[in-house]
Amino acid sequence: MRKRHITVIGGVNMDISANLTAPFVHADSIPGHVDMGCGGVARNIAHNLCLLGHKVMFTSLFGDDAFGTMCHRQCEQIGMDLALSECRQGARNGLYLCVNDLTGDMVVAVADTGIIDNLDPFFLEARLEHINAGDAVVADTNLPTASLQFLLEHCRAPIFVDTVSTAKAAKVVEAMRQATAPRLHTLKLNSMEAFAITPCGTVSEAAAWLHKLGVEHVFITLGAGGVLASSRDVREELPAPPVTVVNTTGAGDAFLAGVVHAFAGGASFLQAARTGLAAARATLQSPRAVNEEIAQALSGFSF
Repeated sequence: MRKRHITVIGGVNMDISANLTAPFVHADSIPGHVDMGCGGVARNIAHNLCLLGHKVMFTSLFGDDAFGTMCHRQCEQIGMDLALSECRQGARNGLYLCVNDLTGDMVVAVADTGIIDNLDPFFLEARLEHINAGDAVVADTNLPTASLQFLLEHCRAPIFVDTVSTAKAAKVVEAMRQATAPRLHTLKLNSMEAFAITPCGTVSEAAAWLHKLGVEHVFITLGAGGVLASSRDVREELPAPPVTVVNTTGAGDAFLAGVVHAFAGGASFLQAARTGLAAARATLQSPRAVNEEIAQALSGFSF
């Protein structure tokens, strides 16, 4: 498959992940292992796409603190093009703290991503020519609503959006409603986020509601239940492949990276959904938010 030029816009954090080795007890100190590494939804997607062989132009804001320096260096080492990113003087880098239980499932997380509020439409407009030179644009909802609206109105390449969390997912709806002739190729969200931003009682109804809003392709991930893949012509629930879960962090990011990778290769809608599931499965088997072996996991997929 020809290498694609993909622009990824959004958050980059230092991830601190606590994995419990004893049952969770509220308001108590619990034994476990603590890992630290560079993360963030957009950054994780960009990392996966680099591993899958694409040329990735990562567009974000790094702090000028120690965490920002570490994340910037790691992104460069991975092979991301950071020409459109900026190290913001006097700013603290994004930070994400999560606690995972004995099964690898998240108990709670805190995202301190205020620096990305400065990734505003003026920041994007100054880089629009380069953003539009790519084959696809991927964004997360760490971006301000106005920035999402700007991308929906001005991007010529297909736009893929990850809703990140229930607290931030509503930005997509607001941006779609405020934008003039918005174009959103793909929206990826989980069932909690789908119910948070739509007035619907089932994921199928939520997908139909999002299509009426103007979204072309909708992927609602269902955890162990797989994914609801919905386009204007096809709506199907695909089961998740069996997996022994090590860690759930980053699985949704890998899913969207797999979908972008598949569409970039000319895959059909359902092929893209299956590729996303395979990418998520690979990440669920890894103790980190990105599985360095994701390319091998998807080696059996041809488009």
